[in-house]
Amino acid sequence: MDRRILKNLDYTIIAVVSILILIGLLMVYSTTRDNVALTGGNQFKVVERQLLSVAIGLVFGFLLLFMDYRISDRMFQLLYVVNIILLILVLIPGLGSWRNGARSWLFGFQPSEFSKLMMIIIMGKYLSEKENLNSFLSLFFPFLLFGIPLSLILLQPDVGTAMVFIFIFLTMLYVAGVPGWKITTIVMVGVAAISIMFLAHHFLGTPLLIKEYQVNRLTSFIDPKRDPRGSGWNVNQAVIAVGSGQFFGKGLFRGTQGRLGYLPENYTDFIFAVLCEETGFVGSFIVLFLYFTLVWRGLRIAVQAKDKTGSVIATGIVAMFLFHIMENIGMNIGIMPITGIPLPFLSYGGSAMIMNIAAISVLSGIWARHQKIMF
Repeated sequence: MDRRILKNLDYTIIAVVSILILIGLLMVYSTTRDNVALTGGNQFKVVERQLLSVAIGLVFGFLLLFMDYRISDRMFQLLYVVNIILLILVLIPGLGSWRNGARSWLFGFQPSEFSKLMMIIIMGKYLSEKENLNSFLSLFFPFLLFGIPLSLILLQPDVGTAMVFIFIFLTMLYVAGVPGWKITTIVMVGVAAISIMFLAHHFLGTPLLIKEYQVNRLTSFIDPKRDPRGSGWNVNQAVIAVGSGQFFGKGLFRGTQGRLGYLPENYTDFIFAVLCEETGFVGSFIVLFLYFTLVWRGLRIAVQAKDKTGSVIATGIVAMFLFHIMENIGMNIGIMPITGIPLPFLSYGGSAMIMNIAAISVLSGIWARHQKIMF
């Protein structure tokens, strides 16, 4: 343990994350305290579980802080193999378990959540060591390296996490030196392929990679009134909750949409809607400002990292947080598809909380080592 690392941490980003975690614990308590089915009569049961996840994340993150993000070739191979094995194990009946329509849980945790950070570190090392990424041929192996875990996640099927993976990967490619026009071309080809797949399903009846109800969830935000008691229910109730908070909100623990059960998944996917209902524009603005600060400081770390590896990894972590924030808040206000992506540090979820704290730890480690003279 090098004390210089602790001395050179970005304490602004640590303070922001700490405040977000405290707000998250408060909102988790607000949304679950009256839910006897969840708490079993103990109002603090869900909050205690979240606190345990925070504690595990802090221990794990503290250890990661003192590990160099510039992993060796052997560690690169080990991380990738472990990642693939975990994603395969979760697909095996009897080992992986189903929740919310996806086989994404393995012995009580989500391998796909930890896969995000592992792939950021893996791709950060690989892309930073490639001198030439200008040709499409040079992108074959990065796409293969990235495509295997992505395919396994789609087999669960976890569309939300797959979307996060794609956004992270494309952002890291750009920072690593891939020309913007090539990334645009890749995106356009992907959009065309997805469009053809849906058209073929509609006219020819060919199978989709995801189930019909997942398609309805993804497209319900376009016209939620088309099926107000079905696929459009969550969107409608979330928008009502956000709007009913007005400027100052109804007050903590006084929300009706979340507390009375109108808003499903109110302590996970739609916790931002409950926040808006109870604290109004003021509370939501504070949270958005904290997220803005988190992303801004993360980008500062990426720009000032002492090497390309640190810059690419930091960019991947910021991209992960940015996509989670935009997608989750977007689906809470009815402008983005419902994907089940949690809001960082606010939504209930042990695997996500541990992974998010670990990601902040890696980001902090990059900043602490940015002075060449010290490391």
